[in-house]
Amino acid sequence: MTPNAFRKLALRLPDTEEREHMNHPDFRVRGKIFATLAYPSASYGMVSLWPEQQAAIVKAHPEMFSVIPGKWGEKGATRVLLPEADEKVLADALQQAWEKHAAKAAAKAGVRSAAKPEARKSSKTVSHSKRSH
Repeated sequence: MTPNAFRKLALRLPDTEEREHMNHPDFRVRGKIFATLAYPSASYGMVSLWPEQQAAIVKAHPEMFSVIPGKWGEKGATRVLLPEADEKVLADALQQAWEKHAAKAAAKAGVRSAAKPEARKSSKTVSHSKRSH
């Protein structure tokens, strides 16, 4: 996969914009970075997943994904080795990263919960009729 192919996959997601952060391209939804390109070199990208998602994808595709060292990696920053990237797998990872950050941005705006994937099911069981408006 080329950096341009990564870019096209990221920009297909709704409300995504490309900006620059620390001298390399990034992709944002509602101002939140969910993916980057070309760090530490042009052969890499990054997707920002929940740690549980990161663990699963690194285990399933170790030739393609690795944990970024340090605190960023502990929080879900996942390196993508572009020459090894499969389009379908990467598109799914970008979607997951986009969902994580779209939910965080919406929660910050008071729109929706940014619950982790395993917590989303229980949060949806709350009846809307119990809310007072």
